[in-house]
Amino acid sequence: MEVTARSAADLLDIQPNSAILFYRKLREVIACHLDKEAHEVFEGAVERDERYSGGVRKGKRGRGARGKVAVSGILKRGGKVYTRGVDDTRTETLLPLISRKIAPDSMVYTDCTRSDNALDGSDFHHERIHHSALFAKG
Repeated sequence: MEVTARSAADLLDIQPNSAILFYRKLREVIACHLDKEAHEVFEGAVERDERYSGGVRKGKRGRGARGKVAVSGILKRGGKVYTRGVDDTRTETLLPLISRKIAPDSMVYTDCTRSDNALDGSDFHHERIHHSALFAKG
């Protein structure tokens, strides 16, 4: 359950500004620990995907929606997850990130997006998961 700083201040009977300061300091500590782990390289069986996140907006939905943020994610099967906000999901943007975070000769599982085509001719073993074929309504 998410509790805003102002709600926490009410629950703890403290000044809202104190709770806001505490939340900010807590986010800084979390960011520091995440930065330390950011240099870890994933190897073995790894899944990679991207998504668009953001609040509800009027107009176009999905990939082209205005105000959405693209997020690339890498999951070590049975292990950690690494996510990073990216400017776009083009191959030129994602391939340097993938090459930096995934060890050569790793098995990389992706969906069927065009941006993952470059993995076919790279140092990785690339396997595509066809979501529409595997999870088709029957």
